[in-house]
Amino acid sequence: MIKKVDHIGIAVKDLAATLAFYEGMLGLKSVETEVVEDQKVKVAFLPTGDSEVELLESTSPDGAIAKFIEKNGEGIQHIAFRVDNLEQRLAELKEKGVRLIDQKPRRGAGGANIAFLHPKSTFGVLIELCERD
Repeated sequence: MIKKVDHIGIAVKDLAATLAFYEGMLGLKSVETEVVEDQKVKVAFLPTGDSEVELLESTSPDGAIAKFIEKNGEGIQHIAFRVDNLEQRLAELKEKGVRLIDQKPRRGAGGANIAFLHPKSTFGVLIELCERD
């Protein structure tokens, strides 16, 4: 089912300052920055070998990332696993009793189709499944 870790999502308050650290101190390089309007988030991708770090800054005080930071502070918000046939994977997980946040795939950052599994079904970890062309 899982092909690889696609990315690790990190919630940040200040994307520019965080990028300066990841690029200047850790030597990673951002390859793309994108605003995903319907998710109220600005995203930067930093490749790390076969996976990526995804930095997420809220574009609105009522966005999911802003709410996450308010509750938990900055840090790892989710882990994303790459899958094939996302719709089929969601149906299989639902059939097995896994609580889904997204019943159907939706468009995410970087052109991926994504869906989230509820942390109450995944031992407290927000898991994203993503499918890329």
